Amino acid sequence: MVLSPVIGKLLHKRVVLASASPRRREILSHAGLRFEVVPSRFKEKLDKASFPTPYAYAIETAKQKALEVARRMHQKDLRAPDVVIGADTIVTIGGLILEKPVDKQDAYRMLSRLNGKEHSVFTGVAIVHCCTTDAQLDLEVSEFHEETTVKFSELSEELLWEYIDSGEPMDKAGGYGIQALGGMLVEHVRGDFLNVVGFPLNHFCKKLVELYYPPRREDLQRVKHDSIPAVDTFENLSDVEGSGSDPAQGDDGGGHGRAEAGGDKRQGPAGMQGTDSTGTGESPPPFPAGLLELIDGFKASKALFVACKLNVFDVLKDGAPLKAMDIAGKIDASVCGTERLLDVCVALGLLEKTDRGYRNTELADVHLASDGEYSLHGLAMRSNDHFWNLFTDLELAVREGASAAFGRKAEEPVQSKHKKLQFMRAMHGLAMLTAHQVATAFDLSRFTSACDLGGCTGALARALTQEYPRLKVTVFDLPEVIEHVTCFQPEGRRPDWMSFTPGDFFKDDLPEADLYILSRILHEWPDDKVCELLSRVSSRCKPGGGILVAEKVLEDKPAARGSLPSSLNLLVRTQGRERSLPEYRGLLERHGFRDVRLAHAGDRLDVMLGTRASPP
Repeated sequence: MVLSPVIGKLLHKRVVLASASPRRREILSHAGLRFEVVPSRFKEKLDKASFPTPYAYAIETAKQKALEVARRMHQKDLRAPDVVIGADTIVTIGGLILEKPVDKQDAYRMLSRLNGKEHSVFTGVAIVHCCTTDAQLDLEVSEFHEETTVKFSELSEELLWEYIDSGEPMDKAGGYGIQALGGMLVEHVRGDFLNVVGFPLNHFCKKLVELYYPPRREDLQRVKHDSIPAVDTFENLSDVEGSGSDPAQGDDGGGHGRAEAGGDKRQGPAGMQGTDSTGTGESPPPFPAGLLELIDGFKASKALFVACKLNVFDVLKDGAPLKAMDIAGKIDASVCGTERLLDVCVALGLLEKTDRGYRNTELADVHLASDGEYSLHGLAMRSNDHFWNLFTDLELAVREGASAAFGRKAEEPVQSKHKKLQFMRAMHGLAMLTAHQVATAFDLSRFTSACDLGGCTGALARALTQEYPRLKVTVFDLPEVIEHVTCFQPEGRRPDWMSFTPGDFFKDDLPEADLYILSRILHEWPDDKVCELLSRVSSRCKPGGGILVAEKVLEDKPAARGSLPSSLNLLVRTQGRERSLPEYRGLLERHGFRDVRLAHAGDRLDVMLGTRASPP
């Protein structure tokens, strides 16, 4: 396929479409592009009169949409996608810009103005290449526009209103959709039809050629610049990332090299293009920035852990900026070491640095100060004091298997109050992030009582009582856990419909309930222990009752990067494992639970609900 090499340049990049338009999504999907959809929140309120041409307005709107998404994703994930695509389509007639109608009367005014006349459809497109260096976001914008001329037939009032009443005009620029019923209004089209639909695919591919396939000198006379290069042009270039023969690669590894009409700046005399200093004729591979970042990743984690342990984010919470010397005094550390740690936290997006000193980012205030409602400070401390040491045995676990590694170095029992509270803070922080999503994943209003097995601090139980005021929830956990739960209740109080019962769910009688909850429990245990626990739950659960299981369910597709460490956690510290939906469904059905349904509760957790069947 002619376009495959062009689109292929983006296949190994994280591409985001900054538009909720189903038409743009469909056009790009059919072209073979893999991408995520993150609708832009940019408010389209630019002053149209301030732009010299209608297409300049469309281009600027598209650019602002893409930039908003790139910056938001970078702020959220501390890393932006590789490419963000923004687009804006407008209809113009007589210099007047027609966007989406606000109501039926507005749609009628637009269509009446277009009736029997020619008008122009402009789509502005912005391709934003993102690069994150030392937590700083660098953006490079390429932009273009496409114009298509459309002629409406002479249409009767009756036909116009019939079309308006169909509802189709209400989310379309100019008040019509040419790809659907609106196509009946059109007499002819001059130019790119897909541009009228919402995205100029042909021009987009030409732009990719310009960005990723700079013309070679010997091709300048042969390649026509008003069309996509012929197949043989691509065949003479490698479309495989990292193959070493792409003249656009080698400068920054991101495919952002720019060669003007004169060719690649690194080219030598005619006949010597593409040779490197060794004379081998091969260009160096793309710079492996992502790999280097991965290799150094443990240093960033350790810096975060140390900053948490020294209470840096507590010192800076809700206060004025402080100088490194002042912070060093408060955390009892050297000025030199403190300043270097603070600068690393700035690079990681955890702190901000101004002339007045250092201060927390919003992310740090919410999640890294130890007393926040959604604090992950406890999780960071548990990762530093517990998991960091366990992961030194990862090689042993890989070589000998989880069972062997677990047998040779079992986890130390939690003994001191400090360790108990650290564990509970870690679990509480995770539970608070997902409690609402788990509580609302299914309609649980038919249940009047629930028992959260291993419910720790009651974060999920509290969310359930808030969502279902008539639901009575019992948290069942070990006595040494229940002993400290008051530390995690707002102002030390608990809801009337929420109670805590000490016990071991493998040994003691389970409290009676309509619904039993196992949130982040089953993955900690091997199949025999899971079956033992489910058998105990099944024997207590009456027909018509339910079981709610919250776990990360394995999928056939490659795991997201964020879910990978949990799999390794299980390898180095327990004999448990993650399971697929068929495995969980099989376990639940084996113990009398039917109609097992799945719902997603965010990127890192899934929820399954099963109903206890009547005994045969």
